[in-house]
Amino acid sequence: MMFWKPIRYSFLVVTFGGVLFVLGKSIIAPTISYRTIADSFVFPSKVPLPGWQPLASRPLTKSNYEFPKLVTGRHYRYQQNGLNLDIEMRYFTATNGDVRIFIQQYAGIEPSLVVRQHQETGFYGLFARQQRAYLSACINRRGGSTVTTKQFEQNRYLYDISLNRLLPWLLGQEPLRDKRCLWAHLSIAVPNVSSEAAYRDLEKIWVSWYNWWNPRFPKP
Repeated sequence: MMFWKPIRYSFLVVTFGGVLFVLGKSIIAPTISYRTIADSFVFPSKVPLPGWQPLASRPLTKSNYEFPKLVTGRHYRYQQNGLNLDIEMRYFTATNGDVRIFIQQYAGIEPSLVVRQHQETGFYGLFARQQRAYLSACINRRGGSTVTTKQFEQNRYLYDISLNRLLPWLLGQEPLRDKRCLWAHLSIAVPNVSSEAAYRDLEKIWVSWYNWWNPRFPKP
């Protein structure tokens, strides 16, 4: 019995020291989380979408905003029975996940978002403007999609901070809190139909779109 006491004491000391080191590192050098983040990503020119005919896609112009930090983006277009669907995808490496701010900066719109949740994808925001319906959401690397900063940060604490991710973080291979986002901004015209009908169409599209992109989130 006495033999195990020194071993247990040493184990506790090492564990406690590791905890202090992790806490100290997060306080003294919090920005280290972004040093190993992949700062380049190439969107594919084509993304399949069941039931929709893909049209030509094009790269989006890179902005000069410091935050959120935009790496790249691409505009996809699809057609179905004469109806056009536009999807803009942007990859941010440092963000707080506030989709409302994304829309204001990149679309020049002050949206009145209706936030909903789907069990397969997570949260997403809906709004209508000038005979177009929009669906907008931030695809997270871990956890479901988000719309607000609060939802985004909850994902970071719930899914990013775990024991199995401490070693990669300490080795500088991954950030402790992965503040990256694939922002999806979908829109379709709403001629002769209600916004709710257009929202239902967008929600169906969103599930397929999310399920394609979620496993293809850029690696750090």
